[in-house]
Amino acid sequence: MNHLPKPAGEGLRTRVFQIIFESDTPLAKGFDIALIVAILASVLVVMLESIESLRADYGTLFFWLEWGFTLAFTLELAVRLYCLERPWMYLKSFYGIVDLIAILPTWLTLIVPGAQTLVMVRLLRTLRIFRVLRLMEFVGEGRLLVGALRRSSHQIFLFLFTVFMLVSIFASIVYLIEPAEAGFSSIPTAIYWAIVTLTTVGYGDIVPVTPLGQAISVMVMLIGYSIIAVPTGVFSAEVIRSIRADRYSDEACPGCGHDRHEQRAKYCLLCGTWLDENSPDPHLTEEQQEAWWREHGGDEKDAEQEPPAH
Repeated sequence: MNHLPKPAGEGLRTRVFQIIFESDTPLAKGFDIALIVAILASVLVVMLESIESLRADYGTLFFWLEWGFTLAFTLELAVRLYCLERPWMYLKSFYGIVDLIAILPTWLTLIVPGAQTLVMVRLLRTLRIFRVLRLMEFVGEGRLLVGALRRSSHQIFLFLFTVFMLVSIFASIVYLIEPAEAGFSSIPTAIYWAIVTLTTVGYGDIVPVTPLGQAISVMVMLIGYSIIAVPTGVFSAEVIRSIRADRYSDEACPGCGHDRHEQRAKYCLLCGTWLDENSPDPHLTEEQQEAWWREHGGDEKDAEQEPPAH
């Protein structure tokens, strides 16, 4: 099923659709770039407004700028829905939901004061830059990474569970050893210290004071350095496996047995043997090709094989 948005009809709606939803014309690209600049500017206004000194001096300006951006984005969303054949389908899509959420916080301030800080979600709208700059091929790369993360989720979960058990054990030991005056007032607090120590962050707000506790701290830090690369290695292995699965074929060469050829390879890299089992080598003579088809029970006239480009 095709989920791409479609124009509602001919005439004005189609022209507006081509400007807003497409990026293959200078006018459409200009609209997208202007939209992205406006999104970044609106987010910058919210950031500056959070600074107390600037809010005291320019609070009124920030207020009207934010409402100006909100009205502009509201109008833009209304125009998007106007030129679509099925506007509700767009509102249920990812970009439609983001567009709607991007304007809701400012309108909510009429009911809930302070909700305007939620407009930071507008940064998600800058994902449209992928369409403007023709970067959609990176979506496939992103899917590869997500797939690798999904396949390695069990190993990573097992790793995190093991780390949590180690942290709990060390935290319990340190809790028994260290006095409460050192900050180890409970096992959850000791677990917090163990996690901070294991990850080598070291805030220093809770520090063991006994020699045995300090020795355990050294042990926990060394374990942290040794295991911190484990999930990275598991994930990297899955990424490499996915890349190889997409790029290479497992079929062995009938000439030398080599089995790591690229998917679209026609000849073996090592011995030059023809790899396609469904057609004869185009460099064979006509008599040899006819003999190949007779041997494999086919007809070369029906195959209509085209020789590979050199």
